Amino acid sequence: AMAGKITGAHSVIFSKDAEADRKFLRDVIGMPDIDVGGGWLIFGLPKETECAVHPADDNGRHEFFLMTDDVEAFIKRMSDNKVACSAADDQGFGIMTHLTLPGGGKLGVYQPRHGRPPPMDVQAS
Repeated sequence: AMAGKITGAHSVIFSKDAEADRKFLRDVIGMPDIDVGGGWLIFGLPKETECAVHPADDNGRHEFFLMTDDVEAFIKRMSDNKVACSAADDQGFGIMTHLTLPGGGKLGVYQPRHGRPPPMDVQAS
């Protein structure tokens, strides 16, 4: 086996109320979690996770989006959970909404229309 291969990715959402946002990701979105000590939760993401690089005027800025198979149904599910979402917006590459996290931050969720890459083969990386 090759040493030093890529075996996953780790994303970070910064929040003014991390505890409330962690509870939201676990209880409303349904992300599985593990407590790595002291109540510090790390959440599992779907296997269908991807990364893109976009041109920008500056470096060091990153964005994180969740993807759904049906953005209108997602907006309805969030509404049922008293979570505000923006109206679905056709962006061409997909249909986007933004929800407001309990900590006040915005999180984009979209139904992709673009091609989806195959998962990275961690055996070959």
